Amino acid sequence: MNYFPDEVVEHVFDFITSHKDRNSVSLVCKSWYKIERYSRQRVFIGNCYSITPQRLIARFPGLKSLTLKGKPHFADFNLVPHDWGGFVDPWIKALAKSRIGLEELRLKRMVVSDDSLELLSRSFPNFKSLVLVSCEGFTTDGVAAIAANCRFLRELDLQENEVEDHRGHWLSCFPESCTSLVSLNFACLKGEINLASLERLVARSPNLKSLRLNRVVPLDTLQKLLMRAPQLVDLGIGSYVDDPSSEVFSKLKAVIQLCNSIRSLSGFLEVAPCCMSAIYPICENLTFLNLSYAPGLQGNDLTKLVQHCRKLQRLWILDCIGDKGLGVVASTCKELQELRVFPSDPFDAGNAAVTEEGLVLISAGCPKLNSLLYFCHQMTNAALITVAKNCTNFIRFRLCILDPVKADPVTNQPLDEGFGAIVRSNKSLKRLSLSGLLTDQVFLYIGMYAKKLEMLSIAFAGDSNKGMLYVLNGCKKLRKLEIRDCPFGDVALLEDMGKYETMRSLWMSSCEVTLGACKTLSKKMPSLNVEIINESEQLEFSLDDRLLVDKMYLYRTLVGHRKDKPEYVLLL
Repeated sequence: MNYFPDEVVEHVFDFITSHKDRNSVSLVCKSWYKIERYSRQRVFIGNCYSITPQRLIARFPGLKSLTLKGKPHFADFNLVPHDWGGFVDPWIKALAKSRIGLEELRLKRMVVSDDSLELLSRSFPNFKSLVLVSCEGFTTDGVAAIAANCRFLRELDLQENEVEDHRGHWLSCFPESCTSLVSLNFACLKGEINLASLERLVARSPNLKSLRLNRVVPLDTLQKLLMRAPQLVDLGIGSYVDDPSSEVFSKLKAVIQLCNSIRSLSGFLEVAPCCMSAIYPICENLTFLNLSYAPGLQGNDLTKLVQHCRKLQRLWILDCIGDKGLGVVASTCKELQELRVFPSDPFDAGNAAVTEEGLVLISAGCPKLNSLLYFCHQMTNAALITVAKNCTNFIRFRLCILDPVKADPVTNQPLDEGFGAIVRSNKSLKRLSLSGLLTDQVFLYIGMYAKKLEMLSIAFAGDSNKGMLYVLNGCKKLRKLEIRDCPFGDVALLEDMGKYETMRSLWMSSCEVTLGACKTLSKKMPSLNVEIINESEQLEFSLDDRLLVDKMYLYRTLVGHRKDKPEYVLLL
């Protein structure tokens, strides 16, 4: 390819969409590095502290789309303190100052301020897409600034954020000239909204494909919205409560029958089960059904709904569907590729409504299944071995037993052999989460067979340092390792420190790692940031090196220590 002009090579690079592949291409030679540098428009950064925005801008001056992640993944489980960090303000200020042509920004687990959203909305005249997932720190005033100033906005997606809702005026801030909207999601907002403004916005958005509403949008407004947007492909319903004999419900039922393009259905934050029959006409063509926020629906309601969804490829549902309900899913949804079963009450382990029986039925009836998240009351080795035989295409396998150290209830043995069967049969496994009684043996299996594993989450498992060493030595492509409440200590941490240079991050909490070992690691690996998080007392270098650390977060960085750490974080 060295004989081709740069313009031709750049055109070829346009067809390479994977971030990993683009990174690999840039390492081939200086010429390709230069072409890739100036042609790269989309960048993914898995840790906002691994690089500075200034270095990013210098490296990719043609940047248009940026995906940025902040807090560690365990923040989803409240293991990362609220004010730990992950601030997006420095990034937006640097991007605005550089005057690059940013069009898309996707943030996850970051702290976002109203000032940042205001600056974002005024600094990039062609800005088109804002996606915020599990973010905090902003209010609807910041959302209003995005609506008012981004004239070509196509996507405003707010997923599971903590948003302070000052007043419901933000929808009225969209100018009348705004007709470009393709996706709008405000399901996480709890406050009132201007319903008339919402109706007008939807009416003048002919390309709107995705609309997810919060619980304050009543059924009569939903009916009007569907009349104005029959082209919707993705619909999220907030409140779904009314009298089935009312005129409003009759009109809604008639409109729903005309919505033939809907392929994704979610929401039902408030729901009256007696109203669900109106949804049946659009279930026939659904490929994604998300009922993970619908506590008002019980097993029979969920089963009746699923029986109409024969084309489902993705299903997110609560465990109140029960094992029998999962049997109906298995017999109905032959195209199912992804299943997530969430706990109705995560604080009551004895109340979980699904067991190993439901998972076995799913594996027998859904041979295309490749992604699983399964919260359950119990699991057996025999069931996992059967699942491994029935499904050999898993890319993600996450099993969460609500009693995290529960043994096989039939044999009272650890679940090592069951998980060993999973990693042995699924050669393409990239993400794995374990739970239940587990010994070092399961980590030996993981190191031997999970050669493509990229992310592993462990809790309350293992016997000794050998378990962690089996994983680090065997899983050559491991990028993220999350460990809590395991008997892994200094020996495991320091045995193969070079491994951490090929990983994005390591999290260890409530383990047996000492402050002295963390200091040793920091001295020998200057390319790593080692953070000690101890909220109960301030850690100092002068303290006893034998002191066990509460939480340790280790990550690769090109820029050294961050400047915004709170007092309870010690940087080594």
